[in-house]
Amino acid sequence: MNHSPAVASNPLVASALHMLQLFGSVGADLFDITHTNIEGEKTGFRRGQTLAAAVQSMASLMAAADRRQRNIIVRPRSDSSTLIQLDDLDEGKARLTSLAAFLILETSPANFQSWVAVSDCVPGITARLRKGAGADKNASGAARIAGTANYKLKYAPDFPRVQTRAGKRGHIVTVAQLDELMLLAPAIITQKPQHIVSVRTHKWPSYQQCLDRAPVGDKGHPSRTSVDFVWCKIAASWGHSVEEIAARLMAESTKAEENGPQYAVDTASRASWSAQHQPHERILAPEKAK
Repeated sequence: MNHSPAVASNPLVASALHMLQLFGSVGADLFDITHTNIEGEKTGFRRGQTLAAAVQSMASLMAAADRRQRNIIVRPRSDSSTLIQLDDLDEGKARLTSLAAFLILETSPANFQSWVAVSDCVPGITARLRKGAGADKNASGAARIAGTANYKLKYAPDFPRVQTRAGKRGHIVTVAQLDELMLLAPAIITQKPQHIVSVRTHKWPSYQQCLDRAPVGDKGHPSRTSVDFVWCKIAASWGHSVEEIAARLMAESTKAEENGPQYAVDTASRASWSAQHQPHERILAPEKAK
């Protein structure tokens, strides 16, 4: 892919384009682009940008981001492989993932993020990989663009730049390879307790009750990713299919509406697997649901 001389001469923009092309090399063909301010509040959003469109607009987006102290965050989407984000890694953990990762970012000093593309991923593998790598189990699946500043209040006034530490074009692995690299935590096989009974009902859990009962995070708000997962798991335990849950989640969750159908399907799939293999007592009973 050819770029203008101005782009080619700007190492920060070149770093951003290299990151996008690494994602493209493992199957990512669409990108949701989010802009946030220094307080972490969303200030802009572009859904479903093609790789070509993202590359074409990146130089101007980065220039505007620096003028306004904005973060540029991308969520890659792929239909051909599963892209797994391993977030909040120290240097040692990042090094352990290097044989599996197609991209390793340093998002702030000594804070790393690895991305792994898996060709034959099945429900449960993402959680096992994150646990095995010692990564954040609730990673969002979105990354700051390499070459951009990490605008957070705690870093002011010397905002660090996101840097690509390793990249392997087209590097896609299998579940068997992850197992050989000893990156997968053991699968948890839990016998379903007697008081857990999967039921079939036309009713749905109350999303608002899940939201009200969710623990509050560092920013004073519950994690929408966790709320979505819990709600989906309850719905699965009530007998709803992955397809039904994903469709309903799109109507219930603002995060699902923002991130698109693939996020809803992925969340519903993980939750349905968890409901079957890692059941726990339901926090809502069907008779109390809407």
